[in-house]
Amino acid sequence: MSPADLRAKAAHALAAVRRGRALRDVIEPGAPSLLTELAYGTCRRYFSVRAEVDACLARPLRKSDQDLYALLMVGAYQVRHTGIPPHAAVSETVAATAALRKPWARPLLNAVLRRIARTPPSHITDEARHDHPQWLIDALEAAYPQACPELFEINNSRAPMALRVNRARTDPCRYGSKLDAQGLEHRPGIAPGSLILERPIPARDLPGYESGSVAVQDDGAQLAAALLDPRPGAAVLDACAAPGGKAFDLLERDPSLRVSALDRDEARLGYLKREARRLGHTIHHVMAGNATGSAWWDGEPFDAVLLDVPCSGTGTLRRHPDIKVNRRPEVLARMAEQQRALLEGVWPTLSSGGTLLYCTCSILPAENQDVVAGFLRQTPDANAREIRANWGRDAGPGRLLLPSRNGADGFFFALIDKAGAA
Repeated sequence: MSPADLRAKAAHALAAVRRGRALRDVIEPGAPSLLTELAYGTCRRYFSVRAEVDACLARPLRKSDQDLYALLMVGAYQVRHTGIPPHAAVSETVAATAALRKPWARPLLNAVLRRIARTPPSHITDEARHDHPQWLIDALEAAYPQACPELFEINNSRAPMALRVNRARTDPCRYGSKLDAQGLEHRPGIAPGSLILERPIPARDLPGYESGSVAVQDDGAQLAAALLDPRPGAAVLDACAAPGGKAFDLLERDPSLRVSALDRDEARLGYLKREARRLGHTIHHVMAGNATGSAWWDGEPFDAVLLDVPCSGTGTLRRHPDIKVNRRPEVLARMAEQQRALLEGVWPTLSSGGTLLYCTCSILPAENQDVVAGFLRQTPDANAREIRANWGRDAGPGRLLLPSRNGADGFFFALIDKAGAA
């Protein structure tokens, strides 16, 4: 694929994100690194890049030319935020008009991008200054006034590559030695046994990846299994399981657990099954179903439930910068309603004396402590357990981990015990 074609592909991906698609659905795994960098990078810096492009256009482009608009943004991102020489960035982006079958736009793109290249940036709006949508700026400043604007800067950075060592095959110390032998610098994460690479590499290039010694999983996500900490031999439900990382972490910590994985997305359950084979794990039951209902359940209660609910993903903006582009504030109310329904749906499946871990990769109170507090108020046999830890901060009935520079993503965790004899 030529450099111009890669830029056209990145423009198509950005245009799809602007229509509501997710980057992971339009950029295939193993795509050329330049394509990935341009698509993800332009989303990461979407609001400042958009402001610069708009300032150089005499009038908005037609609806039928939104692919050109996306291409202009990809070009502006290269000029402002990559090491690509400006003349090369402009030249190859202009050439990409042929791939879009709009060669008539060459003079327009050339003029706009050259103007951006010779003009210092001037960001006069909060959106352009922080590269976040205004609704999210307002929400984060209201929730974490002391953490902003550093939180915006962290969200706009690139996420580190964290590794979960498969304790069923090796241990973190021995695996760290393998990384050392290959010259891969690393450091410990906040989760017990997690490792963070100083320089990301393709997962398949990790030592022992094919044989199942290691998996890629955010450092914060690896806290879930340790927090739930089921007793040996316990029956555990992972209620929104795919792609399976937290279920596998549970089994790596204690292979005696009988872990059942439930998810409504059968395609993602297919990935879970393949990953279980690579890592050498046996999932007790893999079930397709919606945890808000009970059609999937055979009536046998679980000793512990892991409920990692769908959410806005606002704790993972470094990995999913398209969320800043295609999420709208009205989604929060729908998410919170779904989260409450999931809590209410799985609670009857938990045995008396059992524990449920509610977690999200959101950092917005509306999806976290507000949901859990509301559930506790209306559920007499539910009791929040304090999480004491040397990471994060107290957040009502749970604990919150904000994204950290060169560290974990943002997560919320709440432990809820069910009254009754164990």
